[in-house]
Amino acid sequence: MRLFVAIDLPAWLEEAVSRLPRPHDELVRWTTAAQWHVTLRFLGEVAPGALPGPAGLVAALRTVPSAMAAEGGMPVGAVLGPTAEWFPGRHVLQVPVAGVDALAACVARATAGWGRPFMGSFQGHLTLARSRGQKRGPAALAGAGVSGRWEVEEVVLYSSTPAPGGHRYEALERVTLSA
Repeated sequence: MRLFVAIDLPAWLEEAVSRLPRPHDELVRWTTAAQWHVTLRFLGEVAPGALPGPAGLVAALRTVPSAMAAEGGMPVGAVLGPTAEWFPGRHVLQVPVAGVDALAACVARATAGWGRPFMGSFQGHLTLARSRGQKRGPAALAGAGVSGRWEVEEVVLYSSTPAPGGHRYEALERVTLSA
C-alpha cells in the first residue's frame, strides 16, 4: 500500500485556495480539494503484512506530539503563500508552506523504519497543478496570490490509490498534536 504523512488545510484556507484561477490548459492537470494537503513525508510502498507494518507506523506517529513538545516545537504554526510558483522545471505548480520544517523532521525521525529513505531537503508546499507528461507548465500560471496562517492540529497518515484524474487519498489515522 502506498502511504504518506501530511497535514490538511483548514476549511477556510481550502476555500481561499478554491478561489484561485484555474484556467483550462491542456498542458496541466489541476489538483482537487480532496487532494490538497502538505506532505511531511512520502513513504511509498509499505507492504500491509510486512513488519513492523502499518500498525507499527501508527504507533511511531503517535510519538510525534510528545517529541515535538520536548523539542519546544509546539504549537506548530504553518504559513501558506504568498503566491503560487513553479518548482524548477515547471512540472509542479505549488504554493509554499513555511513553519512546518521541524514537524516534518520529527515525522521523518519517527517513521525512519518505513518506506524509502528521504533524500534531499524538505520543501513544504501545497500542489495546485502538475504538467502533463514531460512538458513544462505555462509560466503564466505562477503568481496567483493566496496566503494564510494556521495552527497545525494533527498529522494524517494517508494511503494513495491511482485513479482517473489523479490519486485518491484515504485518511488511515489522524494523530492530534495537542496534549
